[in-house]
Amino acid sequence: MMLMVPLRAALGAAVLYVACTTSQARAEDASPWQRDAHSALRLLAGSRSGTVLLGGVAIQLQPGWKTYWRTPGDSGVPPRFDFSKSDNVEAVTVLWPAPAKFDDGAGGTALGYKQQIVLPLRIVARNADKPVTLRADISYAVCEKICIPVEARAELAFASVASTEDGTLSDALNAVPKPANVGDPNPLTIRDIKRQGKTNVLVDVIAPEAREVSLYVEGPTPDWALPVPKLVEQSPPGVKRFTFELDGLPPGASPEGAALKLTLVGGDRAYEFNVNLN
Repeated sequence: MMLMVPLRAALGAAVLYVACTTSQARAEDASPWQRDAHSALRLLAGSRSGTVLLGGVAIQLQPGWKTYWRTPGDSGVPPRFDFSKSDNVEAVTVLWPAPAKFDDGAGGTALGYKQQIVLPLRIVARNADKPVTLRADISYAVCEKICIPVEARAELAFASVASTEDGTLSDALNAVPKPANVGDPNPLTIRDIKRQGKTNVLVDVIAPEAREVSLYVEGPTPDWALPVPKLVEQSPPGVKRFTFELDGLPPGASPEGAALKLTLVGGDRAYEFNVNLN
C-alpha cells in the first residue's frame, strides 16, 4: 500500500528489516545503527536520480521480540514517523510490507514483524539539483511478553549515483502487497464480499496454491479498530471464507458505503483490495 505523507504529519508505519550483511556499506548509503536494549534502527538510501528517491527504514529485532504493522491488530502500537526536519524533501511515500500474525499474549491476534524488517520509502525532493538529507524522528514499540516504547532519531544524506542498498530496497518493494480488484484472476484473490445481517461481513477467497492464507481489514481512517478476520471452518467448496464483525467503529461512524482496505496474504504473494462496503 502507498500513503502520501505530508512532512509535518507523524504517521504510523510498520518497518520491514533487512539482515545486515553489508557492514562495510558506504556511509552515505546507510546511517549508523541506533540501538536500544532489544532492537536497532537505521535509514537506507537508494541511488540518487531525479526528484523521486527510494529509501528505507531498517529495524533489527532480538530473537523473540516483535514490532507492529500500521494496524497492530487486537493490541499493540504502530510506529510513528516524523520527517519534518528533512532538507529539500517535499513529501515521503510510505510503503508497507505484508505483516504476519502472532498471539498478543492476551487471547487476541497482533499484526507485525519479527527478526528483521525494512520499510521502503519514496522521497520526493523539492529541487532535483540540490542535496537531499532525510531526518526521521521515530517512535515504535518492541514487544516480547510486554511492550517497551522506543524513541529513535536518524539522519542520512542521499548522494550515491549507485547505492550499495539498491538490492535490499528492491527486495523490500517486492514484499509490499500489490493492488488488486475483487474478482481478478490472480493465484490469490477475493471472489466476493457480502454483508450477513447488520454487523457481520463475509469475504470469500480463492487460493488454490496457498495452504495458509491470512486476511486483514482496515477502515477508512486510523480510528476504526476493526477486528482481525477469522477463517470459517465450514467454508464452501473451493473457497476460504473469512468473517469479521463491524466492531470498533468510531462514535457516529456508519459502515454503510465505508471504504475498507483488505490485505490478503498467502505464501509469498500479497494483494491489497480497496472496496466500498455495501
